[in-house]
Amino acid sequence: MAAEIPEGLALENVWAVEADYAPDAAERRPAVRVEHLARIGRLMADGTIVMAGAYADMSGSLVVVRAASEEAALDIVKDDVYVRAGVWTGFRVRAMGLVSRT
Repeated sequence: MAAEIPEGLALENVWAVEADYAPDAAERRPAVRVEHLARIGRLMADGTIVMAGAYADMSGSLVVVRAASEEAALDIVKDDVYVRAGVWTGFRVRAMGLVSRT
């Protein structure tokens, strides 16, 4: 597989976690958003989270996580105030290859 990757690029195995919003997420989210974003920022700073963001249609979020397994990635996302506050209500996790420059 290494021969398939052009020089100057690398592939990293990460986990894409899609989190579904509750029907009333727009009402629930403001009270806990600062805490949520602060945690996302800390996890980005330590390299655990590659990127995160909400879909513009308020249907959910995408969080790309560095973790040893699907279960570990899901545990990271589920340990968020959005889960405790009922903003995120369901998850889909998929392995993905993250392309980066070397």
